[in-house]
Amino acid sequence: MSAQFTNPEKPTFVNVIAWMTLASGVVNLFWGLGLSLTGLLSIVGIICIPFMLLPTILGVFEIIYAAKLMSNPPQITQPSTTIAILEIVSALVGNFFSVVVGILALVFYNDVTVRDYFARLNGSAPLVPMVPAAPAPPVDPTPPAEPPFPGDETPNS
Repeated sequence: MSAQFTNPEKPTFVNVIAWMTLASGVVNLFWGLGLSLTGLLSIVGIICIPFMLLPTILGVFEIIYAAKLMSNPPQITQPSTTIAILEIVSALVGNFFSVVVGILALVFYNDVTVRDYFARLNGSAPLVPMVPAAPAPPVDPTPPAEPPFPGDETPNS
């Protein structure tokens, strides 16, 4: 008898995040190398090469993270909001494709199915939406009738 191990089903948004991150990584890799080679043409560019290499470094990290998301069986990993934020910051070097990818990644990370997938993948309990409490019964705004005071009784004639 063979034991079957089941991997959690990847939601569509996780695959979309993986492919977008991979594409952004390749674009950042070439963008950073292009900026660095262009920067070699001037004295100011030579001074700015460390700043121009940052997209290349981000591209390498994006490709590694995308490979982890695409692996089968899936590797234990957390949603990388840091990479998504750095993709948004890459607008400083003129790479607006990565900005769009970073914003979409942050939006997809907040999806319930994606959060549940990462929770199951990392061994913690999936997030359960809170059930609202039952509403309180309506309160009657009129005060209850008070019984008559014993000294206020009127005699019956």
